[in-house]
Amino acid sequence: MEALPQKTCVPCSGDSPPVTETEIAELQPQIPNWKMIKENGESHLQCVYKFPDFQTALAFTQRVGEEADKQGHHPALLTEWGKVTVTWWTHAIQGLHRNDFIMAAKTDEIATEFAK
Repeated sequence: MEALPQKTCVPCSGDSPPVTETEIAELQPQIPNWKMIKENGESHLQCVYKFPDFQTALAFTQRVGEEADKQGHHPALLTEWGKVTVTWWTHAIQGLHRNDFIMAAKTDEIATEFAK
């Protein structure tokens, strides 16, 4: 099976199926630092990344934004001094799609670039 960071997001619409509980059980272990949260009744994936300063947090935010644009799937990004909170969900289905797990894994991969 191809690892999540190597996968590509697929276009979604309002009739795209959300992930099932079985799919979540398969995908969640591949992104162990991410929490599943509920916001306004919708399931989201969220992770907080820590950095030594604002400039590094800002550079990470930019890099995540660039990958999001390439994939056509965009998160909520909260950039603060020394940390960035990233939240993925699929607006069109008001919940989680496989794309959200793919992008969470890609975000983790970007974070490893900044940990060096």
